[in-house]
Amino acid sequence: MKDNLEDYLRYAQVERGLSINTINSYHQDLIEYYDFLQENDEQTWEVDPILVNSFFAALRDQNKATSTLSRMLSSLRKFYQWLLRQHIIEKDPLIMIDAPKKEKRLPVALSSTEVEDLLNSPDVNKALGLRDRAILETLYATGMRVSELINLEMGNLHTDLKLVKVLGKGSKERLIPISDVAASWINKYDQQVRQKQILKSGKYTDFIFLNSHGKQMTRQAIWQIIKKYCQKAGITKNVTPHTLRHTFATHLLENGADLRVVQEILGHSDISTTQIYTNLTQKHIMEVYNKSHPRT
Repeated sequence: MKDNLEDYLRYAQVERGLSINTINSYHQDLIEYYDFLQENDEQTWEVDPILVNSFFAALRDQNKATSTLSRMLSSLRKFYQWLLRQHIIEKDPLIMIDAPKKEKRLPVALSSTEVEDLLNSPDVNKALGLRDRAILETLYATGMRVSELINLEMGNLHTDLKLVKVLGKGSKERLIPISDVAASWINKYDQQVRQKQILKSGKYTDFIFLNSHGKQMTRQAIWQIIKKYCQKAGITKNVTPHTLRHTFATHLLENGADLRVVQEILGHSDISTTQIYTNLTQKHIMEVYNKSHPRT
């Protein structure tokens, strides 16, 4: 059996031209599987599928990540396909093995205190700091995607109605509420920074948020801004522009907002996408209950 392993790895490296890192990964996975078979007194690769299931059950008992289980299954499937082609085995014991289900990871959300710390981080006495404060306030106030933010134009902002029009996925337009606070910061940025930038550049643009050259901002720039101010605020969570969207939705639901309303604001076509936030709010409800109930 060991010779089969060496032959397969040689084939993978020479004939398939796989990298050393990939070969090492295959070797690690296959040796772990081989050792398991040896512990169960197996002398051939053609084992009962029940034993293969036991192997994956043992990996799960070791709290191996789903990604690790998926990689292991992929390594074994390629190896067994080679064994079949070489007529070393007649039946593939992996044929009935299902791929591990992907873990549903809950989105990261900031606490109210962390949001306050983040929003207060930019130095609003500086031009870019004022712009960055307006960006952060807008993201948290509306829950819009970063792509929607960078494409936002002055004509989309209806402060009298407390609404902003965004162009979402599939070029679908939607009107969403915007707070007086966020609208106020956009107005300050427009009057004190943006209009001066446009005059200086001599080129008019309707985009709200501009870089230091007076041009439309990029997704990467927004990402860097958030990372910069999270570091300044001492926030250790892995925060991205999408985190503020998650935070927006979570805080709305924690404070009693209807799930359908949140769905409409976020622009989710399917409510099941929005329902992931109910897991976060359920955790919040339990924390409040455990702190508040006298007999917990």
